[in-house]
Amino acid sequence: MSTAIDNREDDMIGFIVAGLVIGALARLIKPGKQHLGIVATLLLGLVGSVIGGTVANLLGTGGIFELNVLGFIVAVIASVLLIGVAEGIAGGGRRTSPR
Repeated sequence: MSTAIDNREDDMIGFIVAGLVIGALARLIKPGKQHLGIVATLLLGLVGSVIGGTVANLLGTGGIFELNVLGFIVAVIASVLLIGVAEGIAGGGRRTSPR
């Protein structure tokens, strides 16, 4: 019984670490300075990794929470796009109109 709990905890820790790595890579790839904290980077990386895992699962290359190359690439691309969306939402009030 403790083995199943240990596996779940390991999976969750791995998922969080992968989300942080994916979010950090996405921030490195996205040009310009992002005004996002580590928690926002982690959350966007986690969402990106779920999107990547879902796409990989739909294409039959692995499960949603399974680490594979296609899922990782899609996760990073999705996270880059999510960072752009988050910046657009958060920075919408800071932009000034050109004169």
